[in-house]
Amino acid sequence: MKLNRVAVTGISALCGLGHSMDEVWANLIEGKSGISSMKDIDPKMWPVQFAGTVNDFSIAEDLLDLKERKRFDLFIHYALHATDEAIKAAGLLDAKYDPYMMGSIMGTGLGGFPVIESTTEIYHAKGPRRVSPFFIPAFIPNMSAGRISMQYNLRGVNYATSSACASASHAIAAAASEIMLGRQDAMVTGGSEAVITGLTMAGFASMKALSKWNDQPTKASRPFDKERNGFVMGEGAGILILENLDKAKARGANILAEVVGYGATADAYHITSPHPEGEGTIPCMQQALKYAGIAKEEIDYINAHGTSTPLGDIAETNAIKKVFGDHAYKLNVSSTKSMHGHLLGAAGGIESVICIKALNEGVIPPTINLDDQDEKCDLNYTANTMVKRDMQYALNNSFGFGGTNSTTIFKKYLR
Repeated sequence: MKLNRVAVTGISALCGLGHSMDEVWANLIEGKSGISSMKDIDPKMWPVQFAGTVNDFSIAEDLLDLKERKRFDLFIHYALHATDEAIKAAGLLDAKYDPYMMGSIMGTGLGGFPVIESTTEIYHAKGPRRVSPFFIPAFIPNMSAGRISMQYNLRGVNYATSSACASASHAIAAAASEIMLGRQDAMVTGGSEAVITGLTMAGFASMKALSKWNDQPTKASRPFDKERNGFVMGEGAGILILENLDKAKARGANILAEVVGYGATADAYHITSPHPEGEGTIPCMQQALKYAGIAKEEIDYINAHGTSTPLGDIAETNAIKKVFGDHAYKLNVSSTKSMHGHLLGAAGGIESVICIKALNEGVIPPTINLDDQDEKCDLNYTANTMVKRDMQYALNNSFGFGGTNSTTIFKKYLR
């Protein structure tokens, strides 16, 4: 069976670095941090007091009116905002596709956790009769995909993936498969997350997973550095518009890249720690390379999972070296989480659009705060300053709790 090629025709990003793809990209290549101290919180109640928050955000009324804004959790707001930018950039509103051949698969790690937290407080304080009738639709993970489908009349496949920090990457792979198999002509995919709450921050802090540099938030996310001591929570969205390449060309779409390979594996090792020998992550990258039909030497750039945790950064470095051999030292690696934080279930979405932007611009965004590189992390992590490089292939890694792994490979589209 001949598989269809999958084009990326639109991308968007929303995070602590900005509300649009252009704004986020401009700040990334300048090495700016989107991490900041949080306002109006009780420091006694919040052991970690900083995050990659989206500031000064309000969704457009044509996407959610004033009543609807209160009925949907913030991760849905983020998904709709970013989708609108990506769809407009792709010119998808003008495409003459059958609506039943257009769908949406979205990833989120925790869904509408803030509304669960606030409604739980109402329930215990005032009783079950005061629970909103909109409570369930406000938080269920598939509602971002569902609300997107309603906004743009996408009547094809529609669901969510929720696999911790690999959620968006799994969503992208699933959406690409729909097009490869001819089941859909166009897909909205990626991920969104908005779970910076007291309870989630307390939970991650209790696990000793978060950095505690409350006095230096912009320096707190430092992947591959000796002083790293945990990840920094982020929020936002990363959205891709995927299309059947032949049909996208026929309608005159601006094609940015192709999705050419992906892998998915499990560590089957520990609920939160990565396998130290990379027994899940190594075959995940190898699967993606095999699927893409390319040699390992053809990869130019890896946007690493690189969360700034003591164990995770070493484990990923070792896995990259085992997969790529000598070439591991010739490619560029960076962790943009150093600037936007860890978007959990949306990480693979925003990092995938960054890979695509990097391919098109010929620029690799840096890993900032890499001032004293760990000897056990000995690759070229594009420290502190962006690098210009002509690239054809970029790879993104996303690994999650439960030992779930996803790798996606993008190819620059050569016209």
